[in-house]
Amino acid sequence: MSDATGPKKTVNSFDVARLAGVSRSAVSRTFTDGASVSKETRDKVIAAARELGYRVNVLARSLHKQKSDLVGVVAADLDNPFRAEQIDLLTQGLLERGFRPILIRGEPSADVADLIGSLLQYSVAGVIVTSDTPPESICRECLDNGVPLVVVNKRDPGAPVDRVVTAFEAGGRMAYDHLVSCGCKKLAVVTPENSSYSINGRALSFEQAANAGGVAVTRIAWGTQSYDGGLAAAEFVNRVKSEIDGIFCTADYLALGVLDGLRHEHGLRVPEDIQVIGYDDIAQASWKAYDLTTILQSRKELCEITLDLLMQRLENPDLPQQIRECDISLVQRGTTRSA
Repeated sequence: MSDATGPKKTVNSFDVARLAGVSRSAVSRTFTDGASVSKETRDKVIAAARELGYRVNVLARSLHKQKSDLVGVVAADLDNPFRAEQIDLLTQGLLERGFRPILIRGEPSADVADLIGSLLQYSVAGVIVTSDTPPESICRECLDNGVPLVVVNKRDPGAPVDRVVTAFEAGGRMAYDHLVSCGCKKLAVVTPENSSYSINGRALSFEQAANAGGVAVTRIAWGTQSYDGGLAAAEFVNRVKSEIDGIFCTADYLALGVLDGLRHEHGLRVPEDIQVIGYDDIAQASWKAYDLTTILQSRKELCEITLDLLMQRLENPDLPQQIRECDISLVQRGTTRSA
């Protein structure tokens, strides 16, 4: 009597070939994109593979070929609606282009170089980084190994890798211009205590525009880029409310917390008492509970450019470094008065 509790035998291509009555090379051609195989043979192989529960070992095949269809995506702050939608669009776009995404979470304590290094062990075809700026050393290691690396909304890492950025400096100036045009004269900028390259750039450009216009700005660097961070910032705003009539939140996720804190915890009216503008235009910004005026940066455009850079680099590794910029635009809603 056989032992039903024993380990199940691993099915390989020889087993499929034997059941289908074809050669092992015919099995290999059936599961290789673009390979020549007759419909009759393909049908036999597919039927046998299904009966046996056979699946191609893609990783083993990639190691043999020194190349795979795997693309690493390094991301952090996945609780942020902007980031979650961005990663969804990136992974969907990779699948549509015939690649398989590997998502690695870049937590605040994680070393992004170690994360990228772990991806290189899987012979990935490319890497997309949306978390911290990777150090120059790991960027050059990717280049030396022929692995395209695209960084999104990050500073120049010092190596000639492709980058895509949104026009955050123009966005900061646009936020300032809009608040002033709506009658604001006492401004504040709400930003995380430890902000990223692009978030800090938005705050700095807002402050520079205000300084050039002779308008004082209170910087509220509080907590993290989160809803709770916005609630904490609203507490500070309430203590100095006579000194602020317009607020620029460097991310919508912060702005949602600021709005709920001002309205529901401190009884302030928006936009009557204080006007608020955000940045990102996440889906929640258009909800009637928030109706947030904001700066739109298109996640779809950002991801399309990112994937386009990666595909171009895979097609032609010798292309010069590319830096592409996504434009921004104002979306006016109910948290600011009509200009």
